[in-house]
Amino acid sequence: MKGTYVLLIELDHDEKIQIGKLGLINFKSGFYVYVGSALNNLEKRVKRHLSSEKKIHWHIDYFLQNGIICDVFYKECSSRYECIIANEFKKHLTFIKDFGCSDCNCISHFFYGKREDIFKIIIKNKLDKLSL
Repeated sequence: MKGTYVLLIELDHDEKIQIGKLGLINFKSGFYVYVGSALNNLEKRVKRHLSSEKKIHWHIDYFLQNGIICDVFYKECSSRYECIIANEFKKHLTFIKDFGCSDCNCISHFFYGKREDIFKIIIKNKLDKLSL
């Protein structure tokens, strides 16, 4: 299956985390979403994110050493829609600059909020309305 996915992640305490070449970043406790796509094997990509046994490669891998994935949302599609979804989050939430977007022109694919309900509203509205 090919598609775009969103990980909802909880960080239960403030934490300074080294995120690869981005450096040491202060993260507040609360909820984060990471937007990605997998055009080869969506199931395998999500399973990798859920695993604690993996080589640290992407920005999200560093963060997931501290945060816990609460939920996974996805939309089966043959094109990359992660930037469209990331831009929707950018309108409403705080973003972590340059996180998870080294292969596009977005400002971020990683967003912060204190409450998880706002994420779920945006995710449901945006994923459901994508014309694929």
